[in-house]
This record gives sequence, C-alpha cells and structure tokens, in this order.
Amino acid sequence: MSTTKRVLTAIVAVLLGLLLSTTSASGAPGKPGPGPGGTASSSSAPEHGVTARALPAGASNALTAIQKRIAAYVAGNGTAYTFGSYVNPATGRIVLETNAPASVVSTLVGSSGLAAAEARAAGQVQLRRVATSDAFHRRDDVPSYWGGGGISNGSSICSSGYAVRNSAATVSMVTAGHCYANGTSVSTESQARFYGTVSGRHLASLTFDAKDMELMGGSSYAGRVFTGGTTSTSSIPVVAAGSATVGYADYCHSGRTTGENCGHTATSVTAQVCTTTGCKSPVIAFTGGNLSQGGDSGSPFYAKNSSGAWIRGHVIAGNGSTSYAETWNKVASTYGVSIVTG
Repeated sequence: MSTTKRVLTAIVAVLLGLLLSTTSASGAPGKPGPGPGGTASSSSAPEHGVTARALPAGASNALTAIQKRIAAYVAGNGTAYTFGSYVNPATGRIVLETNAPASVVSTLVGSSGLAAAEARAAGQVQLRRVATSDAFHRRDDVPSYWGGGGISNGSSICSSGYAVRNSAATVSMVTAGHCYANGTSVSTESQARFYGTVSGRHLASLTFDAKDMELMGGSSYAGRVFTGGTTSTSSIPVVAAGSATVGYADYCHSGRTTGENCGHTATSVTAQVCTTTGCKSPVIAFTGGNLSQGGDSGSPFYAKNSSGAWIRGHVIAGNGSTSYAETWNKVASTYGVSIVTG
C-alpha cells in the first residue's frame, strides 16, 4: 500500500470514529444522548449577586389572603373566569389580572378579615382586565430530544421542557400538565417520530394540587434546549436547575411558537394563576421581552450564560403582558427527579 493510501485510510478511520462517537442511542448523528445528572455551584448562576427586593409585609400577606379567596372561588364556581395575581416588586402593589366582572372582583379583594396594613394593600390592587390562557401550542426533532421542541398528539400542540432523571436512572421529558392525558402517545410536531408516552400528570382541575406538569417517557432525551428561531437546529447544554430570583431581568423561554426569547423579568415567585384548568401556585410570573404564546406551553424557562441554560421551570400560561411558569422545585419534589445536564 502506498504512503498516500495509508494516510488516507487513517484519516477515514479517524473521521468514522468521530461520527460514531457523536451518534445517539437512536442512531441520529450529531445529537448527544442523555447526559449525566449533576449540580453546579449557585455562585456560577447568572442571577448570582442579584438581591430580590423585599416586599411590603402587608402586600405579601394580603396577596396570600386574596389567592386563597380566588382558589376557593374557582373551586366553588368553576373556571369561566381566569385570574393571575402577584406582588409587583417595583411598586409594592398587588397585581390582579382577570376577566371576571367587578361584582366578583370586589368579593376577592375586599378588606374583610384583614389587618390594617393588609387591608390597605388590598385596597390598592392594580387591576388588569385581561384573560389568561394556557391553551398553548423546532418542529421536527429527532432523538435524543431537546427541550423547546414542538410536540403533538395529532390535535393539540405544546412544547417540550427539559429532561429529568429519577432514582432508577430513567430519563423523561417534562412538559405542562394541561397538554395531554396520562397514557397519550405524543409525537414530534411533524408527526414523523414517536416522542413519548405521558405519565405522572398533575393538573389543578384534575389532581387538586395546584400544579401543571407531566412527564413523557419511552424515547431518548438529552440535557439540552433549543436556541434560535422556530425552525432552529441550534442548542445549548443544560447546566443545572434551581429557583428563580425576583428582579433578575434576563430570563429566557424557548418554545415552538416564538423560539428562544430572553429579556424576561421575574416579577414574582409566589404568583398564582387560575385558568380553565384550575389554580396553580406558587408559580413564577414574568414580564418583558417577547413573551410566550400559544403552543409554548411546557417550554423551558431559564437563565443563560456562557455555560448554558440554568433551568428555573416551564411555561404554563400567559396573556400577552404577563406569562407564568411552573417552578423547577415543585417538579423535582413531585417526581423525585434531578435535572439531566448536557
């Protein structure tokens, strides 16, 4: 064999080895499989050094009372009206977003049973007349699946969230609980590939535990989330998961409808949102930037730096001016899982 031929043969062998090393268990070249679970120091998180503004005690306590009243109203009267509530840290005032009539609102924000400071806060509620929807919908992913991709059962479209691992080392993908029933076979949005079977559904109107989450399993899922636009093939690795910080102003979501959008400010981590699928709390309320839209339900909500994505939760609702996200901490405790990193 000539020297040139030997060199060419060696190059081919190296290239073949590199190709095989980047092929997932499902045979999709270039996409990593499930990475190891793990933690990263919170001092490396993008929010490190941001101090959340202290909320007035009267407003915080009044919010708790109002949220209890809202939950009781929804439990007794159904989900004809929607409600979103939190304390705006910039103003110290309670924000109530609802399409309920004034007669209903007045029963929810009244001063009855409240201490003086709480009554004052209740009397200064900032009312926003708006309906909040969780009817949320890049679009043709291949295993190992990434967070932020389009998923469908043939009729309803949502977005995938982030991969998690349980104590038995089984890896699943999180999405919003209002998307699909337990046992549903979910495909990629293009309907070209099986994505997973739904289990562990938690939804306030069904399980009565103020949650909006479920798992999809049976395929291969990686610790990465899509970046870029709605037909993007780019991604970043998941670094860790934890709590959101009120006042941090560069959170991101990444969903099939709006793609990746950052510049969101977390205005509350004790918010409540009540939609046609019941009341969920505590959840993250966030504003600013290009917010989530229909089809983005389930999409990851995260902070981002040069290391990758720091998961804080997944999108569950929005109304154009405020969006809401289920928290990572509730997902972790509900399922006994850890985050899968990339």
